[in-house]
Amino acid sequence: MAQTDTFPKKDYPVQKSEAEWKEILTSKEYRILRDRGTELPFVNEYNSNKREGIYVCGACGQKLYSSQHKYESGSGWPSFWKPFADSLVGEREDNSWFMSRTEIVCSNCGSHLGHVFDDGPQPTGLRYCMNSLAMDFIPKEEVNK
Repeated sequence: MAQTDTFPKKDYPVQKSEAEWKEILTSKEYRILRDRGTELPFVNEYNSNKREGIYVCGACGQKLYSSQHKYESGSGWPSFWKPFADSLVGEREDNSWFMSRTEIVCSNCGSHLGHVFDDGPQPTGLRYCMNSLAMDFIPKEEVNK
């Protein structure tokens, strides 16, 4: 896992001021997506979601993860072993809370989604540990609409 910012802020296709984001997002969504917050484990919306569909960025709607790549990690947050495509997420070094982690951001708008760890299942060995509030779920039957 790289410890570099793969998408510097100026390179995100969707550019909005923080005031504009505050108008679009709820205060809880803003805290996660723009202030790099974390929601509580186990009591979030998508941790136990077993429906087929896709997960998209809660800020800009970019496709991120498929339910086919979701698994029960036991961490309390929705976890995936890979995104739809590596180009859909970016990585940033995160040294907050006295630890070193790799933050995952949306490559379209730069919003914070969660973190990636190297303790996931094969074939990737990765665990993309995401915040439910950072994503919206689109059920399979509504994906093509």
